[in-house]
Amino acid sequence: MLDSLLAPGGLVLLRDSVEWEGRSLLKALIKKSALSGEQVHVLGCEVSEEEFREGFDNDVNNRLVYQELFRDPFSWSRTGETLPGAALDALSNLCRRTHPGPVTVVLDSLSWLLLHLPCTTLCQTLHALCHRSSRHDNSTVGQIRVLGLLHEELHGPGPVGILSSLAQAEVTLSGLSDHASAHIVYRRPQQRPTHQTQWFSILPDFSLNLQRVPLLEPHPHPDLSVTQVDPTAHLTFNLHLSKKEKEAKDKLILPFQFSSEKQQALLHPGQSQATGQIFYEPDAYDDFDQEDPDDDLDI
Repeated sequence: MLDSLLAPGGLVLLRDSVEWEGRSLLKALIKKSALSGEQVHVLGCEVSEEEFREGFDNDVNNRLVYQELFRDPFSWSRTGETLPGAALDALSNLCRRTHPGPVTVVLDSLSWLLLHLPCTTLCQTLHALCHRSSRHDNSTVGQIRVLGLLHEELHGPGPVGILSSLAQAEVTLSGLSDHASAHIVYRRPQQRPTHQTQWFSILPDFSLNLQRVPLLEPHPHPDLSVTQVDPTAHLTFNLHLSKKEKEAKDKLILPFQFSSEKQQALLHPGQSQATGQIFYEPDAYDDFDQEDPDDDLDI
C-alpha cells in the first residue's frame, strides 16, 4: 500500500484538503526515497527551504536538492525567464544531468503551479518529465518519479481530472476522528485501476506508521434512571380534549358537511324554501335618468 507507493515511476498525485493536510505524508515519502539512496529534487513554492527541511535528519537533508520559488516566485531578483515554467524546465534538466540513478522530483505544490501556469503547459511538462528516462548527452537517466501535492479544493473538476489521468498512483487523504486514511488508486497500462485504503499516522521524524482499521468508539447509552423532562408540561394550550369536549365536537355539524336536513331541502325545495320579494326604497340623492339609454340604437 503506502510502502509500495514509490515502487512505480511516473506521477504520484497526493490530494489533500483543509481537514487533512498532505505535506506531512509528502515529507514521509521524501524521507523513504532519500534513505533508499535516491536523489531528491524539490521545487518549493509554498514554504521556505528552512521550514521544509525542518524535521529531517542530516542523511535526508544531504540528499535534497532544493530549488525555492517561495521568496522569489517570478525571478525578479535574477535575470532570465520570469515564469515558474522556466524553473520547472530547469529542474527537469537538472534531474537528467546530475544523477544517473533513480530520481524523485517533488512539486510542492501543483496547486501553486496551476495558479501561475496554464493547465496544458503544466500537464505537458509533467508528461515529459515522467517519461524522460532515455539517453541524452551521453548520460544515462534513471527512473524519474514525480511527487505532486495538490490542494483539490482550490481547483475545479477539470484540472483535477486531467492531473488524475496523468498519475500512475493517486492518493486521496481523508480520515475519521483522529485517524488518517489514504485511498490509493493504482493505474497500470492495459489493466484496470486497483483501489486500496490504508490507515496511517505520521511520526514526528516523518516516519510512516501503518495501522489497521480503527475501531469506532461505542456511543454511550442514555441513563434510564435520569428523569426525562416532559416538553408538554408547561404549555399554554391543551393538546388533548376532555370527554365533554369530544362529545360537543361530535355533535357539531360543520357547514361543509352534507347533513340530512340539507338533503331534504334539496329533494323538496317547495316545502322548506319560501319565496321572497325585494323592496327598494330610493334614496333622496339617487340619480335617475328619464331618457331611454337605448334611444340611439334605433330599436
